[in-house]
Amino acid sequence: MEFIATSIPEVIIVEPRVFGDSRGFFMETWHRQRFAENGIDVEFVQDNHSLSGKGILRGLHYQIRHPQGKLVRVVRGQVFDVAVDIRKESPWFGHWVGVTLSDENKRMLWVPPGFAHGFYVQSDQAEFVYKCTDFYAPEHERCIVWNDPDLAIAWPLDGQPVLSDKDCNGDFLAQAEVFAQG
Repeated sequence: MEFIATSIPEVIIVEPRVFGDSRGFFMETWHRQRFAENGIDVEFVQDNHSLSGKGILRGLHYQIRHPQGKLVRVVRGQVFDVAVDIRKESPWFGHWVGVTLSDENKRMLWVPPGFAHGFYVQSDQAEFVYKCTDFYAPEHERCIVWNDPDLAIAWPLDGQPVLSDKDCNGDFLAQAEVFAQG
């Protein structure tokens, strides 16, 4: 596996080695020792799998208590995946990283705790899978609006995105509950 630094050091692109032939392919998506050696020393407690149609934008979500680190990947289709640093004391507070994840490039993205996360579906459909370091706690879930001008995320939109009510009504970062040190 190759671990690729992004503009925010804790957000890491993971490119697995893919072994393929005319029968198909094999790849390792999680190897605790290799990940730990590359700065991702975590225990996962929950796996999730979602299906979304073209133009759907989900996010920017996070849990203010029981924050989740997420190892995300796409098993079918293509998305533009975004991680936003919302750790108030971080030098990257309010900065974001965006990466294209697809079944073709087989890339994964490590989104650490303390980050808001979202994605935009670019293909007809996308199946999105992710491992989490803490359990889903809906009472602690928060949402930052996807188009916050202070974040200025360069979403590769094709028309207006399809949003849930929750995502339409997210907070702006300036008013959002964020992670404070301590």
